[in-house]
Amino acid sequence: MKKFRKVLDGLTTSSPGGTLGSPSCGSAAGTPTSAPTPKEIDIQETLLSENFQLCKTVRHGFPYQPTALAFDPVQKILAIGSRSGGVRILGRPGVDCYCQHESGAAVLQLQFLINEGALVTACADDTLHLWNLRQRRPAVLHSLKFNRERITFCHLPFQSKWLYVGTERGNTHIVNIESFILSGYVIMWNKAIELSTKTHPGPVVHLSDSPKDEGKLLIGFEGGTIVQWDLRVKKTDFRIYYDEAIHSVSWHHEGKQFMCSHSDGSLTLWNLRNTSKPFQVTFPHGKIQKDGRKESCKPILKVEYKTLRSSEPFVIFSGGLSYDKAGRRPTLTIMHGKAITVLEMDYPIVEFMVLCETPYINEVQEPYAVVVLLEKDLIVVDLTQSNFPVFENPYPMDVHESPVTCTAYFADCPPDIIPILYSIGAKHKKTGYSQKEWPITGGTWTLGSHTYPEIIITGHADGSVKFWDASAITLQMLYKLKTSKVFEKPKPVEGRAAELVEEDPFAVQMVSWCPQSRIFCVVGISSHIILYRFSKNDANTQIVSLEVRLQCEPEDVITPSENENNPCFTEPGSHSPQHHHQYPVSPGSRTPESAKDSVPCLKVRERVVRVPPGYQSDLVIQLLWVDGEPPQQITSLDVNSAYGLLAFGNCNGLAVVDYLQKTLLLCMSTLDLYGATDPYQRLTRSPRRNRQSTSDFSMRGLSNFYSDSKKRIRTSYQSLTELTDNQQSVDMERSKSPTSVHYPTSLHNDPRVLPEPVASLRASHCSPVFYLLDNVKGPGRKLSLPTDLKTDLDHVNGHCTSPISQSCSAGKPRIPMGPEGPRLSRRGAGRPPFRKAQSAACMEISLPVSHTEVGHASRRAMLQQFHGVTMYSHDEHHTTTSYCWSERESRENSFSRSRSSSVSSIDRDTKEAITTLQFGESYGRKSDVLPTPCLWVGTSLGVVLLIPMSIPTDQEERMEEPVTIGPSGAVQMLKGSVLRFGFMDYMGTVIQSPYEVWRDLNAPEDPDRPRRRKLVNFSPSSSQDACGEGHLAVVCSERQAKVFLMPSQSCLYVHNITESSFVLRADVVSVCNSVCLACFCANGHVMTLSLPSLRPLMDVNYLPLTDMRIARTFCFTNGGQALYLSSPTEIQRITYSQEMCDNLQEMLGELFTPIETPEAQNRGFLKGFFGGNSQTFDREELFGEAAAGKASRSLAQHIPGQAGMEGMKVAASGVVGDLARARIALDERGQRLGELEDRTALMMTSAETFSKHAHELMLKCKDKKWYQF
Repeated sequence: MKKFRKVLDGLTTSSPGGTLGSPSCGSAAGTPTSAPTPKEIDIQETLLSENFQLCKTVRHGFPYQPTALAFDPVQKILAIGSRSGGVRILGRPGVDCYCQHESGAAVLQLQFLINEGALVTACADDTLHLWNLRQRRPAVLHSLKFNRERITFCHLPFQSKWLYVGTERGNTHIVNIESFILSGYVIMWNKAIELSTKTHPGPVVHLSDSPKDEGKLLIGFEGGTIVQWDLRVKKTDFRIYYDEAIHSVSWHHEGKQFMCSHSDGSLTLWNLRNTSKPFQVTFPHGKIQKDGRKESCKPILKVEYKTLRSSEPFVIFSGGLSYDKAGRRPTLTIMHGKAITVLEMDYPIVEFMVLCETPYINEVQEPYAVVVLLEKDLIVVDLTQSNFPVFENPYPMDVHESPVTCTAYFADCPPDIIPILYSIGAKHKKTGYSQKEWPITGGTWTLGSHTYPEIIITGHADGSVKFWDASAITLQMLYKLKTSKVFEKPKPVEGRAAELVEEDPFAVQMVSWCPQSRIFCVVGISSHIILYRFSKNDANTQIVSLEVRLQCEPEDVITPSENENNPCFTEPGSHSPQHHHQYPVSPGSRTPESAKDSVPCLKVRERVVRVPPGYQSDLVIQLLWVDGEPPQQITSLDVNSAYGLLAFGNCNGLAVVDYLQKTLLLCMSTLDLYGATDPYQRLTRSPRRNRQSTSDFSMRGLSNFYSDSKKRIRTSYQSLTELTDNQQSVDMERSKSPTSVHYPTSLHNDPRVLPEPVASLRASHCSPVFYLLDNVKGPGRKLSLPTDLKTDLDHVNGHCTSPISQSCSAGKPRIPMGPEGPRLSRRGAGRPPFRKAQSAACMEISLPVSHTEVGHASRRAMLQQFHGVTMYSHDEHHTTTSYCWSERESRENSFSRSRSSSVSSIDRDTKEAITTLQFGESYGRKSDVLPTPCLWVGTSLGVVLLIPMSIPTDQEERMEEPVTIGPSGAVQMLKGSVLRFGFMDYMGTVIQSPYEVWRDLNAPEDPDRPRRRKLVNFSPSSSQDACGEGHLAVVCSERQAKVFLMPSQSCLYVHNITESSFVLRADVVSVCNSVCLACFCANGHVMTLSLPSLRPLMDVNYLPLTDMRIARTFCFTNGGQALYLSSPTEIQRITYSQEMCDNLQEMLGELFTPIETPEAQNRGFLKGFFGGNSQTFDREELFGEAAAGKASRSLAQHIPGQAGMEGMKVAASGVVGDLARARIALDERGQRLGELEDRTALMMTSAETFSKHAHELMLKCKDKKWYQF
């Protein structure tokens, strides 16, 4: 526990230079400043480094890019492998475990050790792994790496400890599961086929033991050869040669027949009595054409042949459709007798598996369900009903139903909000599911004692918003809201206008939610905001629309000041924006793009509509086109229910809306907000032309240049680059027309700069850079991603570039000879290139490129390269190949601006964007004695503005009298774009924003109890009468955190968070009954700082290769928790609290539960006598080292796993752990020796007693005759 005391005398305030100046960098803790404080501040800081530990808790959603499937019929748990090396193990709801192979190799096949609590995984790097599932966090016990052969198929018989492994060369090896050592018994491909065969049979695609005799192994080769190998005599029983390639084989439970699926869409049934030709050949989906030939069909990739006691067997297969029906969806076919049912799937089938009642393959199978693993979904079909309905999936597998564009995480919500949302959402659930219970019921899970209400909100590209119950590390969808219902459907357009239409015009950009008042705001990609109120009753309403014209005419460009700590304060003069309140122009009018003005991007429904219970739209705010230019993306939003106000901003300025009176209160540029306190010197530019692009002022990525040595321009990045000495004057450059073509000069003092478009920056000295390969920005782009990153991005040295510092630069090509050069010349000088705006959740990301790459390859050509795997190089002189996401993956890997993000660009011409907003009770001026409603404004240039407001307190006056706003408050400065505000009282407690208690506006009115607004105000003065007036303000930017004392506005503490990277997300959160500042940086570091002293408590390099998806969706919440989108389909939750890490084992579910293995059925005397060979088969005798010998050491390498007893952390402690293990082993050895000595002594005593009794018996019987016995 640390106690800090700050006693300063005097009541003076700090000078502007002291407030705006930057403290010394590199300090280990928050640096106290010399600014005086009015009184003694005494705060007990209880948080220590020991309170923090970072670990993953649980992963939700559908496994991304699944590859394999397995099921334990006794434990009833399901395993899914993925291309990235992940394994998800699912049981009953609440039992959900994620494992990851360290190699990251794709999982080819999964095999459960049935009812043994273990799992075997075969990966694409030709390694077998044995996982222990008897602990809550599974771990690898053994690994076996094949060196000379590629693994293609594995088979583990029930209750066997010998695993059959087929390889690409056609050989079959045998592995002991217990020791994970290769047996010397090998079935070579040339021994399995006839000597006369001239061709190689191909890789092994199937292995299975005969249900009739487990000493017979059926081997299927891809080329069409099937061999039954007698393991005892080491020779083949029969060989089958078929013309078509084999994909799968399935036995009849009696072991007399088996079925094969082939590449020509046929199914062949073979009888062991006659293997010369198939007993039956069928083309289930092949029709006979007029000429008598069968139509060609697609391959049947897998077939399952399952029997029932009471009816005919099931034949279930995937594929096999005819080629002539183009566009048909993937299908699963169920043949039951003569009935054929075809189930169409929404996505391609990866794998399917039939669930049966018995684990024994020689018994009647009695199938009851089919698990179908699709590319983006998991469904289970009920086979017990004739219409084959699907089970309702209890897992949150539809997170990616539409690509996730933003997330929000709320812990410790009001306890009544989850039941209410669930009751509303349950009314809209789909019907038609099977009435039976979900068949995957394995594992155990109980509600832990450390649980509290948690809600996760996800925004999607189709405009939908989903509320999820995330309590107790589970995830269940509560309620779904479709924002697109507020608008009319966009009419299809043709020609050039079609290039400007956004594919996802309703995509959610950010959300803001107040759980107490249940006010919900959604910001859309089309520069629109929708405010929702919650109601338990349906209503007939007409949507109120408010149109805002927020566009700046002059170019407010920053001029570098000579003295950075003492900027010039100049009058803004004539730099005022165009801001008008409403323009009733119909957006449906078809006007030319050049003449489009005062028109919103979307058209709101004008008729009265009936809205169901739940969230109902109360107000729609839309930004308007200006002079043929689309509105800029909204970069920040805050709403306060107690004030009845909503504030939002973009790179043009700030707007404040009174949503109670449905009026616009404030609409002005950032420059006008400063008034006379503008910290920058700005120069006028030439008036923009009629067709000048302002859409290019949307957010482009990296923050503005910040030169440490030459102090050229104040920005978010201090050591990103410097301006060269031989470049032309900045002032002259800025005086050019914004439409003139400009080529940036090379980066100063960087040996890796290339003449081509792509260059890498030093990771140790430079921040990463967003590089736009589609470099020429045009004026006609209608809508863009929040960072304007519709083009390829460049990840430099494994870092994520600043996703948010959005600058607004004129439309200038960044690269002299880029990929768009020829296209630009063809279009002519007067027409910039246009490119179809992609989906709001779509973009392609280019990973590091080599020095020799020219960088002007087309984006389509780059997308044809390697799919789905990214490679990074940390060596700055190492050449790496450029790999790109495919277009489908890039759509879900898009970057969408988040609420707490910052604004960055490598352009030198910058405008100031509003990056964060916060309403709260504060002191707007230094002379204020009492706190008043204020709006805190943070900008992309690190400026903090404080805007006081006057709000009528009486309810009737509030609905009639206007709210007055005076934008003339305080100005503070930080390095980098401002990300987050937080407020604390003098006792160290967080001051929450005031809110209105929720009331249902559509509920029937009670005349005796009129509805009145009930406000809850957390004023600084209400919680600290003994401490006097005032509070602490915590401000965090991309590079720096500061704590200010209000109302004196003096800086108490400052801490430089990072020098080589920048902060993506920051939040003031509560942990262990205290408060800290949590930060997530672009280089993957997760940090926490104490408050108010800004003392570093934790710094963990958690995600060294941060990508855009993580940057867009990472968010903190109270209780030491955070989440991010780990893949386009999965949400990863983490904790940075030591307390939660300690309690995590209690919260996780048990995968393995002790269950008795069901007994095998009694075959009966006659069936056993006439049913064939009933010999016992001892695999140990055949495959053991004594009989088979040792395998070649060069064939496979055994790698011991790191798993041990659950809870044993000694292994991670280096030499100390080794010594501890050695000591434990020594103690155990001594104990065993002691026990052995005791047993030896006991045996000696017993031997002596026996000898004595034997001698006595001999003496007694010595003299007796034979007839006396």
